[in-house]
Amino acid sequence: MGRTGPLHWAAVSSSGAVGQMSSQEIRSIGLFGGTFDPPHVGHLVTAVNVRHALDLDVVVLMVANVPWQKQGSRHISPAEDRFAMVEAAVADVDGLEAGDLEIRRGGASYTADTLAALAAQYPGAQLYTVVGDDAAANITTWERYDEVVDGSTLVVVDRPGAPVELPAGFSWVRVEVPRLEVSSTDLRARVRDGRPLDYLVTDPVLQIIRDRHLYELSETVDEPAGVPG
Repeated sequence: MGRTGPLHWAAVSSSGAVGQMSSQEIRSIGLFGGTFDPPHVGHLVTAVNVRHALDLDVVVLMVANVPWQKQGSRHISPAEDRFAMVEAAVADVDGLEAGDLEIRRGGASYTADTLAALAAQYPGAQLYTVVGDDAAANITTWERYDEVVDGSTLVVVDRPGAPVELPAGFSWVRVEVPRLEVSSTDLRARVRDGRPLDYLVTDPVLQIIRDRHLYELSETVDEPAGVPG
């Protein structure tokens, strides 16, 4: 499926159209949720390979509003900054889209709620929830995890040749992707230390980080609200 224009994964018009595509044209959606603080090339490699392996119409990189699993662990950059970076990262990548549904919904972000919203907006579409092997192994800790596994096909991404172990009784598919040794945690530390991010994030993402002075301060949770961390 070629790119037909931006898809706004937060709202559907009264006609049911999303961007330049109608809900009837979308038959398979990969939901790749995350904090994306910041989004990096590893995220893009994962999304592109999942879309190719499963022949999906689109993979949506859904930006969490308040990632419940990370609350209180560190300062999270404002959702609008994280969405801007994801939108910039996928702008020229066929079949990948940035999603702000969880941001618009507000509050804590739960995959079960997002899947329910997508199912309502795209009736008949097959939904896929894309997770790493570590997240998949702990899926029973997710909020209403039964709704996640019942409402979508669980896609576990892993490096080639590495074993994947999931709790018994779950239906899932495995997609092997090249796993790059890059993490958002390391990228934030690089900014604070003055080390380069070149080729670890896309140039448009790097420009947003610089323009908005993201990640220049400590990540402690007691920083004043709105201070990038």
